[in-house]
Parts: sequence; structure tokens; C-alpha cells
Amino acid sequence: MTTYDTTLGNGLYVLVYLALCGVVWTAALREPPGPNRRPWILVALAQTLWFAGDAIELGYYYLTPEIPTVGLSDVCWLTGYALLAVALTMMARRRAAGRMRGAVLDALTLTVAAALASWQFLILPALDEAYTLAEKVVPPLYPIADVVLLSAVLFIALSPGGRTAPTYLLLSAVTLFLAIDLSYNVLPFFLDYSIVARIQPLILFGNALITAALLHPKRAELTRAGHQVHLLHPSRVLFLGLAFMTAPALTLLKTGLERNALIALAATALSASFVLARFATAVREQEKAQAQLAFQARHDSLTGLANRAVLVDRLASPGPVALLYLDLDGFKEINDARGHDAGDAVLTAVAARLSAAVRATDLVVRLGGDEFVLLCPDLPAEEAVNLAQRVLAEVAQPIPFEGTMLEVGVSVGIAAPGGDRNVLRAADMAMYEAKRLGKGRYVIA
Repeated sequence: MTTYDTTLGNGLYVLVYLALCGVVWTAALREPPGPNRRPWILVALAQTLWFAGDAIELGYYYLTPEIPTVGLSDVCWLTGYALLAVALTMMARRRAAGRMRGAVLDALTLTVAAALASWQFLILPALDEAYTLAEKVVPPLYPIADVVLLSAVLFIALSPGGRTAPTYLLLSAVTLFLAIDLSYNVLPFFLDYSIVARIQPLILFGNALITAALLHPKRAELTRAGHQVHLLHPSRVLFLGLAFMTAPALTLLKTGLERNALIALAATALSASFVLARFATAVREQEKAQAQLAFQARHDSLTGLANRAVLVDRLASPGPVALLYLDLDGFKEINDARGHDAGDAVLTAVAARLSAAVRATDLVVRLGGDEFVLLCPDLPAEEAVNLAQRVLAEVAQPIPFEGTMLEVGVSVGIAAPGGDRNVLRAADMAMYEAKRLGKGRYVIA
């Protein structure tokens, strides 16, 4: 800040901004061509246009006696807003394809409230103070651009999908941009503009946050469909309630704080709170039902283990894995002689033992019947053999059932990293070879 508005400070600002643009373009172009790359290209374009607008302003500052109120720099800045809003909307549509209705409705509700407040406190005063047609048109476009950008970032914030560092970095960056613009409009009423103008370097920090989101290893969560089903957060209901109250509150401020108006506002707030409470209850019940259905679609109803759909998804992920294919020995005899209750007790006990035998990063799957799979990322072949030996010993332990002890064994086929690319088929064939050799043993594919 000590170099602000000096030649040295302006030079550092341009160099850092130019470096950020270079990094964001390099990272965006490294993305594979296709739909996932397009939003990042738009982000890079937006950042470049904002840099161009700042560069034009600096050119006016050093080369002309007076900086024009409205000029080419405004075209660059406003176009950058539009491109960033489009990029955020594209990300939201990709990460929550077919599940955007609720997020869109809530986002538009909040956006309408923000637009109404912006119209009364930012746009109308700008129109009243304008002297030329350009000054009447261009300055109000900035609050409008902020409202559009707010709507786009709400699409991401309120939509389902993964939320780790890249999402938080992007949301923080856009929130910072909006806060900076709001500060430029509000703080001059309380502080000298020379002090307010010093917040401009924070724009660099916002662009650095966006660049960090693009460079993050998990950036794909911003452009890839997620499976998470998020429950309605209480703060979301609160914001919706505040949005509902925006219009009557602004009307009351304009007409005056009369007693009848205050009573009407209080009654409106109370009614809105009852409606929102009922809405929140209904939505939570629906979301819990959806979460339960989503869980059932990807998990075995008896053991709670993951099912084949989860296994297929995990096998599609890159990286070496060891896979153990298990088939119980003697299960059919117990099921036929003692009934399905005994069979269910065996399957439940075996599932618990398998879950206890693996690492936290491993996946235990019940394929159906008495077949299980252990998927172990980055597990060396020798460690896979050690795991198979532990499984043979654990599964062979007697299982209590209605005062008696049930005993089963297991045959294991192992597909270790570096073996057959179709690890599931390779492990399955190795398991059948273990059965052929006498059961109760493991075979490496």
C-alpha cells in the first residue's frame, strides 16, 4: 500500500496482473479440449479484459491530461463481468445437470431482492447525477453487472455437487469482487475517495484466488457432475426470508416509518416466517427421501456395503489398484439347511469382518449372493497377498447364530497392480481357479 498510485506501484501492479493472466491462460489451455475447458477459457478471457481495462486507464493517466469518465476501459471491464457470469453458469449446469431447478429458483429470488436494492440505492442516484447520455448509460451498468454476477455465483453456491478447496476459492474470489464494487459505491459516503481507491489492489487477490482454483488438483469438481445430495441449510432459508422482505422494507423506507406501516411489515415478516418454516420442513423431508434412495441405489440393502455400480465407478478412476474377488465356501449348504435367516447372518458377519480387515481408503463391495470384492488402491502385490491371508483366517472364524456356530470358508482371486488391465475379470478367473484347487485358498491372477 505504500507504493499505491506511484509509478513503482503501478508498474508492480501491471507486472503481477500480467503474470496472473499468463498463468491462468496456461492452466486453462492445458485442460483437455471439450466442455470442461470452455468455462476456464471464459474465465481467462474475463481476467485478461479486466487487465486490459486497467492498462487503458493507466495509459490515460500517464499520456492524457484528463481521464475520461466513460471510455474503452468500461467496455473491457463490463465484458469481463459478462464472460465470468457465463463461465460460472456453465460450471453450475455441468456440475448439477438436471438438478438445477431448486438452485435456480432460490438464486433468482435472492437476485431479484438484490436488484431491487441496487435499483433504489445505486442505479437511481447514478441516473440523477448524470450529465451526458454516456454517463446515464454506462455507470448504472456496473450495478447491473454485479447483480448478474451475483446470480451466476449463487447458481454454484446453491447447487448440489462437491465442495472442496477449488469451489471455495472460486466463490471467495467472486464474493470479493462484489464486495469491492459495493465498497466503491457505499464507502465514499463515509470516507474520502482517495482512501476508498486503495482497495483496488484487492482485485489482484481475487484474480489470484481464481487462478489458484484453476491450478488446484481437484478443479474438476467445478465442471463435473457430483453425486452429493445436500440438505437445505438453515442460512439458505434465512436469506430467502430476507429476500421476501426486501420489497416491503424498501417501500417502508421510502414512504416513512408510520405506525400502520410498521405493523403491516411485522405481520408480513411473521407470515413469511411461517411459510418458510413449512417450506423448509417439506424440502428437508424430500431431500432425506432422495438421499435414502441415492444410498440404496449404490449400496447393498442387507450388509450396507457398496454395490457393483460403485465398483464400476471406482474402477474407471485412474491409478493402480489391487483387487480381491471373494466367493464363500459352504454358504449354499448353510442357506439350504438352516434357512435364509442363517444365510443373512453369515453375510452380515462376513461383511463386517471384511470391512475391519481393509484400510480406510479401500472399498468393500458385495456383488450379490455370496460374492464380495475388495478394491485396494496403490496396494503392492505382496500386501495384497497378506490381506488375502488375513481374510482367509477371519472369514473362517465361527459365526454365532441362535445358539449354534456356523462355519464358512472363502476362495480368493487376486489381481495385483501391473497385471491384467481388466482386473475384475482377472480376479474372478483366479477365484474360480482357487475353487478348482480345493477352496479355502487364494490364487494370484
